[in-house]
Order: sequence, then C-alpha cells, then structure tokens
Amino acid sequence: MIRKFAVEFLGTAILVFFAVGVATLMFGFKFAGASVAAGVVATALAFGLTLLSLVYLIGPVSGCHVNPAVTVGALLAGRIPLVEAVGYWIAQFAGGIVGALALWGAFSTSPRYSRTITGLGTDGWGKASLINIGVGGAFIFETVLTAIFVFIVLRVTSATANAATAAIAIGLTLTVVHLVGIPVTGTSVNPARSLGPAIVVGGTALSQVWLFIVAPLVGGLLAAGLHRLLYREEDAGLAREAQQADETAHAARSLAAPACWPQRMPVARTRRQTKIRRVTVPRATSQPRNSAKCSPGAR
Repeated sequence: MIRKFAVEFLGTAILVFFAVGVATLMFGFKFAGASVAAGVVATALAFGLTLLSLVYLIGPVSGCHVNPAVTVGALLAGRIPLVEAVGYWIAQFAGGIVGALALWGAFSTSPRYSRTITGLGTDGWGKASLINIGVGGAFIFETVLTAIFVFIVLRVTSATANAATAAIAIGLTLTVVHLVGIPVTGTSVNPARSLGPAIVVGGTALSQVWLFIVAPLVGGLLAAGLHRLLYREEDAGLAREAQQADETAHAARSLAAPACWPQRMPVARTRRQTKIRRVTVPRATSQPRNSAKCSPGAR
C-alpha cells in the first residue's frame, strides 16, 4: 500500500509541475502572445498528454488517480476501501503542494517572474476568470466538468472496458474538459492541482480555492452515483473482486510465516484467564530436546 501512496504523490507532483508549468508560461509569461486560443490549446494538451503518460507509468501500481475527485468516485463505486482512499487523498494533496513549490522555485530564478503578477496557473472566478464568471457559474462548471471526467474514468476502467485504450480515453477527456473550462475558471476538476498553486500565490487565488476543492469533490460524488445507477451489477462485481483480492493477500501473508514458529494450541480457559492472557505472555512450556530450532535467518 505504501507503493500506491508513493506513486500517487509522485504522479500528482509531476502533473502539477508540467501541466501547471505550461499554463504559467502561456498565461503568466504570455508565451501565447495576443492569442488566448493558442494558450488554451497548449495548456489543455499539456494536462491531457501528461495524464495519459502517467496512466501508463503508474496505473499498474495505484490506478493513477492523481486526483482526489477520482478517488472519491472509486471509493463510492466500491473499488477501494476508505482507509486506502484517505491515504490517496493525503498523498495527492501533498504531491500537488510539492509540485507547485518545485515549479515556483524554478520560475523564481527568472528575472521576468513575479509571484503576484505572473502567478502560477491558479484557478478563479470574477476578475480571475477570462470571462469574469460569477461564483455560482464557476461552481456549476467545475461540478459538471468533474462529473463528466470522473464518470468516463470509471467507465473506461471497468471490467468490461478495453484496458489498452483506457489511458487514451482518459487523456483526451481531460484535454476536452480543459478546452471548455480554461476560459471559464482556468479549469480545476482536481482539488490537488488547485490547492498547491493557490498556497504558493496566496491572495485571491487562496481565498477562492475552496470552490475548486468542494465542486470537484461534489462532481466525483455525482459521477459515482450515476455510474452505480447505470452499472449497478458491474460495480457490485468489482467490489466483490476487490474484497476477494484483499482476502487472498491476507491469506498469502499468513502462509508466509515460517513453519518453525511455535503454534498455540487451543486450550479451554475461564473468562478470568482469558483476560489475563490478553495482557501477559504465557511462560513457554518445556521444549523437547530433539526439536528443531529456527535459524536466525528464518525469522
């Protein structure tokens, strides 16, 4: 499980560093010039292609969520347990913050960079939006776009989908979502992607980041609900498979114990003796002289 958390941390940091980096170059450093459309297309492709690569890179280990909203969808669809989901969320938010700090550290070496003017690809509404959208419209956009994205992720990673093309579908969907959302809010659909840059930039970005945390999580919840409604039997089957996999792994760990470890024999005992055994270790009985001893490496 530690490997899963580690790759989720790494994947989210990579996504923020590369994709948010392109957004900063396009709209912060004005590499797109007077063409907003060029900046939108370049940023959308950066997010989509980066995620596509990450799905192939870390997907076999963790599923490549790199997005708390996707983890919400997987949790409510019964694909991962709550404990694992919490670990994913912690790793993703930490990865987003570290990726943003690394990106800020790199840009800070440029004399043309200003944290307050150039920014760091943050999201926003009102004056922070290219179309000056209001808070209500921004919430609706982020919720709907996230719901569509998470629903497609759940669909193409299902048991009946073609796993070979899942990364392409996920990457293209994120690209289209950004093509629509960048002029409106800057496009979050990923709370970890929004929180890291907002912490670094501060000011308006930090005061507005709550929307880009709450709305995507609501979108992930709606996507999971819709997927369970349309594909209830499939989700139930995947949940059973996940439970069987956990039980198999637990049984394998139990069988991996060395055979020379002493085995406790069931002994009838009173309630008072049972309580005592919970807090004290019983003194070992005499061992036959000809019994085999474990070598130091056996344990």
